[in-house]
Amino acid sequence: MDASAADPHSDYENPLSSRYASPAMRRIFSARFRFGQWRRLWLALAEAEAELGLPIEAAALEELRQRLDDIPFERAEALESELRHDVMAHIHALREQCPKAGRIVHLGATSCFVTDNSELIQIRAGLELLLTKLRQVIRALADFARRECETPTVGYTHFQPAQFTTVGKRAALWLQDFVEDHEELARVAGILRFRGVKGTTGTQDSFLKLFGGDAAKVVELERRVAAKMGFSRTWPLTGQTYPRKQDAVVLAALSGIAQSAGKFSSDLRLLCHLQEVEEPFGKKQIGSSAMAYKRNPMRSERIAALARWLITLAQNPALTASTQWFERTLDDSANRRLANGEGFLTADAILDLMINVTKGLVVQREVIARRVAEQLPFIASEEILMEAVTRGGDRQMLHEEIRTAALAAAEALKRGGANDFFARIGHEPRLAAALRRLEPDLRAERFVGRAPAQVLEYLQDVVEPLLSRHPASALEDHVSV
Repeated sequence: MDASAADPHSDYENPLSSRYASPAMRRIFSARFRFGQWRRLWLALAEAEAELGLPIEAAALEELRQRLDDIPFERAEALESELRHDVMAHIHALREQCPKAGRIVHLGATSCFVTDNSELIQIRAGLELLLTKLRQVIRALADFARRECETPTVGYTHFQPAQFTTVGKRAALWLQDFVEDHEELARVAGILRFRGVKGTTGTQDSFLKLFGGDAAKVVELERRVAAKMGFSRTWPLTGQTYPRKQDAVVLAALSGIAQSAGKFSSDLRLLCHLQEVEEPFGKKQIGSSAMAYKRNPMRSERIAALARWLITLAQNPALTASTQWFERTLDDSANRRLANGEGFLTADAILDLMINVTKGLVVQREVIARRVAEQLPFIASEEILMEAVTRGGDRQMLHEEIRTAALAAAEALKRGGANDFFARIGHEPRLAAALRRLEPDLRAERFVGRAPAQVLEYLQDVVEPLLSRHPASALEDHVSV
């Protein structure tokens, strides 16, 4: 006996299924869902063929309807080991269950009728689930950005202190990325096309012969089958498969989610290091097996890891699309089975983590305030310079005074001292006079520009209309990370 059969812990398992992705997404890409769609596709084809005049008994259709989800997996696997063909194995297994339906099922079709079309149904369902989760991330970040839109914080360029911004403005930048992802994912879902009923090389020749050369019936057959499966659009032209560029477009949109999440996770990990904003941390959570005091940002790190994986996965469909031969080759099959399914499961896992993190962000206001106060003299230096120049000072000479004093004050800070920039410019009369006039109103809030207004405008103009079109709904599965 195979050791893995006796002990499942001796067999490899994909961590996307066992550890990261949600039950909902795993169901969509499960064998039961996929093969259940095969049977529904065979039923839709047989129903449409009967409706258009082919001699298919109602009893055969009813027999099939009764066994849509009664799939004999073990029998199908045994048949596939003999036939070396998954579709024919399931056709034979179905025939054993449904003798009447078995005589007419798959009439005029090729394997890609069920394989490609069922995969498109999985993709459609996966996109719908991801869009729902994206909106949860958007809601959480929108709430956070609104709440923190006026909280001053040090802005960084090159990870060096620059001008002030606000905690909410930084969150709104993350939010904007995910809004763009939602728009792209919705666009891709909106243009998703069904392969349809095209036959072996996409010419519909087998169906044309079934209907005695009646092209109108062939066109109507495809329309009816697509409608029965919930699609209003079909590919106007295919070979044996639908164009593999469609997979590349879908995975590129999923990669966009990974890019946004990766950027978010990098920023948050840096903020965790600065102790300014932190991800949620459970009361019994252990940060390190050795260093009990540690509070590692493990969720953000997992987001980064999964994001990297998804970005690389998105290259596979592009390569597959570029290497297909004529009407089809089979070198796409194994690759797509890995890349498409894992792409959706990875995006799903990323968004579950994003939901958890964004709903529990912790702002350490005292830490932020200390860092803002430390940098405020430097930030105020430009206004002091402008005030001194307007009062008759030489701009270039005063700029050099400020530069020299600021560098010296920065060195003092690095040695653990206070920021004595104001004291250092006090010897220059014009700068000292400008400082006296401005110092009573040197509050951090005065140096964040339009950041609070930008956040509120973006929420009002972009985010709120998006969310109002999609009222919040509870996910069927509990998000666990």
